[in-house]
Amino acid sequence: MARPTAELILGDDERQALKTWASRPKSTQRLATRARIILACAEGLDNKAVAARLGVCAATVGTWRKRFVTRRLEGLADEPRPGSPRTITDADVERVVTKTLETKPKAATHWSTRGMARAEGLSQSSIGRIWRAFGLKPHRTESFKLSTDPYFVDKVRDVVGLYMSPPERAIVLCVDEKSQVQALDRTQPLLPMTPGAGERPTHDYVRNGTTSLFAALNVATGQVIGQCHRRHRHQEFLKFLKELDAKLVREPGVAIHLVLDNYGTHKTAAVKRWFLRHPEYHLHFTPTSGSWLNLVERFFGEITEKRIRRGAFRSVTALEAAIREYLEHHNAAPKPFVWTADADLILDRVKKVIERTSDSGH
Repeated sequence: MARPTAELILGDDERQALKTWASRPKSTQRLATRARIILACAEGLDNKAVAARLGVCAATVGTWRKRFVTRRLEGLADEPRPGSPRTITDADVERVVTKTLETKPKAATHWSTRGMARAEGLSQSSIGRIWRAFGLKPHRTESFKLSTDPYFVDKVRDVVGLYMSPPERAIVLCVDEKSQVQALDRTQPLLPMTPGAGERPTHDYVRNGTTSLFAALNVATGQVIGQCHRRHRHQEFLKFLKELDAKLVREPGVAIHLVLDNYGTHKTAAVKRWFLRHPEYHLHFTPTSGSWLNLVERFFGEITEKRIRRGAFRSVTALEAAIREYLEHHNAAPKPFVWTADADLILDRVKKVIERTSDSGH
């Protein structure tokens, strides 16, 4: 004879609480499963039927049915686990977090786990656990710079609008230069990667000259038109514009919108005359200190990471050949970078940074 199933009847408040736990995204998976078990049991199903529906074992259903009948909603919480009693109190945790955020150690710029452990009389591992729980990483820094451009808001809306809602019958290009790309060669041969050890170049290097990469990223297709020059002047920029105009495939009457930064070579008299002779080009300038709005910077980061930073180049010619090879490979199967942050989101984040820096006391 099977043991009789404990009768389970829910009140209205209990049913609503269980439904909330079962469907709320922030509920833990364990609590959500337990709530679904009780709701299924309240429908009059036996333990085996509930287990088959929810994909758990019948013993699990029986355990939580019994605990709910005995202790109601409180019975679904985890019971205290066996083991040694807790030695670090909430006050200790609060003190460590506050000290990490609001103070600095003597003669140092940031706390380490060992330094904080000595200061608070705790173990290094305990400090590490507290920092991980609150997402604190004193050893890491992030940089920022606020634009002082008086037309910052208008320029942000203009450039981001081009990315997210480009005009009809138009091509949007992000144009910039990656200047002073160094042709670096290592002083000794590279040690290749082996199982258990990464690739190892020498820490010192030889400089073999520099080049500048002029590039235009097609926002819609991801294709990049690039050209390398040994110097970075308006003469080279004009040569690149002529190359861009010759290579750009477009139908008659299609407008071309260029996103540029405020570098001086983009605004010389000769460059202005070139654009006057080509009225189909429309210029959109990023704010001062706002080059991060230029989407071609994302491509520059990619080519630096994948081809330049870990390369060894015995001459500028070799470096330029590597850049051209990467451009050809990229354009063989281009993939556009998708801009997702709208202007309101960007301006709201900038506003929060301004408020924090204004209230920082500096």
